[in-house]
Amino acid sequence: MSAESELKRRQRRWRSMLWSLVAILVLSVALPSLGYVMAQQFYGAEREFSEDRATNPRSDMWRDAREGQGGFTTQTGPYVTNTLISNVGENWRQIRTGPMTTWGGWFLIAVPIVIVLFFLVFGRVKLEEERSGLTVRRWRAYERALHWFTAASFIILAITGLSLLFGRTVLIPLFGPQGFAAYAQGAMYVHNFLGPVFSVALLAMIVLWIRHNIPNRTDWQWFKQGGGIVGKRHPSAGRLNAGEKVWFWLGVVVLGIVVSVSGFVLDFPIFGQTRETMAIAQVVHAVAAIIWIGFFFGHAYIGTIGTEGALEGMTRGRVDVNWAKQHHDLWYEEVLSSGEQPVSEEALKKSKADRQAGTAAGQASH
Repeated sequence: MSAESELKRRQRRWRSMLWSLVAILVLSVALPSLGYVMAQQFYGAEREFSEDRATNPRSDMWRDAREGQGGFTTQTGPYVTNTLISNVGENWRQIRTGPMTTWGGWFLIAVPIVIVLFFLVFGRVKLEEERSGLTVRRWRAYERALHWFTAASFIILAITGLSLLFGRTVLIPLFGPQGFAAYAQGAMYVHNFLGPVFSVALLAMIVLWIRHNIPNRTDWQWFKQGGGIVGKRHPSAGRLNAGEKVWFWLGVVVLGIVVSVSGFVLDFPIFGQTRETMAIAQVVHAVAAIIWIGFFFGHAYIGTIGTEGALEGMTRGRVDVNWAKQHHDLWYEEVLSSGEQPVSEEALKKSKADRQAGTAAGQASH
C-alpha cells in the first residue's frame, strides 16, 4: 500500500470520527430546538406565566395536605390511598432536582474533561510498526451490525433521557416551556419505545460475546502493565483485553441490566407497581444511566481516538496484522492456528470485485 493511499485512508477515518462527534453534538441541540418549532406551529405564541408563589394564599392549605394525614376518598387502586398528597412524590422530586441533577451533571462534565487531560498527557497509542498491508478478520458483519445498532440506540436514549432529566435546568431557559414541552413529549415516546428494543439487543450482545469475556490470568498482567495505554509496554491479550472485559461486565452486563430492568418497571406500570416502586425505579434508572454514560465516554475514547487502528475492527471488520500483534497477540496466534491466513488489501478488493461481477452475471442470466 502506497504512502499516499495510506494517508488518504487515515484522513477519511479521522473525518468520519469528527463528523460522528459533530452529529452527536448537533442532535443534542437540534432535537430539543425542534420542540420549539412544533410548539409555535401547533400551539401558537408562547404563554407568559406570572404566578407569584411567595404570595399564593393557598400555600398553607397545600402545606397541610403534604403532611400525609389520612383522610377519606372514594377512589381505590395501587396508586391511590386515603392520603390526599403522598410525600413519596415530594421526596422523589427533591432527589431528582437536588443531588441527582447536581452531582450527575458535574459527573458528566468532569468525565470528558478527564479524558481530554488524559489524551494531552499520554497521547494516542500508536502502532509501533508501520502497517503491513495484510489484515485478518476481527468481527463478522452480524457482530458489527449488532454493535452499531446498540451503540446508536444507546446514544439516542442518552440524548433523550438526559434532556428529560436536565430539561428544567438547561433546556427550558433556552427554548421556553412550550418548546421544551413539545420536544419532551416526542423524546418521551422515543425513549419509551426504543428502550425495550435496546434491551433486547443488549441481551443478544451479552449472549453473543460472553464467551470472549471470561477473565483469566492474562488480564491481571494486562492491568499491571497499564494496558499499553500508560507506559510503553504492550501486554499480551486474547480476543478481548482486560479493559474491554471490564466494560463488558460492569458496563454492558451490570449497568445494562440495572438500567433495562428499571426501565421496564417504568415503561410498563401494569404489574401493580406502587408509587414508591416507581419512584425508586426512576432514581435507580437515572443514576445507573448517568454512570453508564460516563463509562461509555471512556470506552468510545479508547476505541476511536485513543488507540490507532482500533476502530477499523468495528467499521471494516478487519485489522492490520501489526495492530493484532501489538494489542491482541494471543488472539492473533489463535487465528493463525485455526488456519486463517492474513490477506492483502489488493486481494480483498479483487475478491469483492469478483463477487460483484458474479452477482451481476447471475442477475443478468435470470
